[in-house]
Amino acid sequence: MHIYEKRTYSIKVGQMGAISDLYANEGYPILAAAGLTDNLIGYFISDTGRLHQLIHIWRFESDAERREFWATVYKNEAFMEVAGRIRSLIETQEVQLLRSASWGPQP
Repeated sequence: MHIYEKRTYSIKVGQMGAISDLYANEGYPILAAAGLTDNLIGYFISDTGRLHQLIHIWRFESDAERREFWATVYKNEAFMEVAGRIRSLIETQEVQLLRSASWGPQP
């Protein structure tokens, strides 16, 4: 059974455009070029409820695979340079691990 990692970043008010530009023009292309987007379900921006949130959801076969994946990301110097600029736009980060229920669709 897969595990899903939901990463929720609360972005400083007024900075969603800047963080979106960094991800779209630098961060995501770096991850894609390194083959690090295969596990990505998607990026999402909150539109109701708690606003100014950037959320991404990742799918992994196991916690070991998840930990290995993030270790690889953290070793990618080009992405970590961009991540340093992204961090200054973030107020808080929450990481939640999920597993799909046994009924219903299996993403």
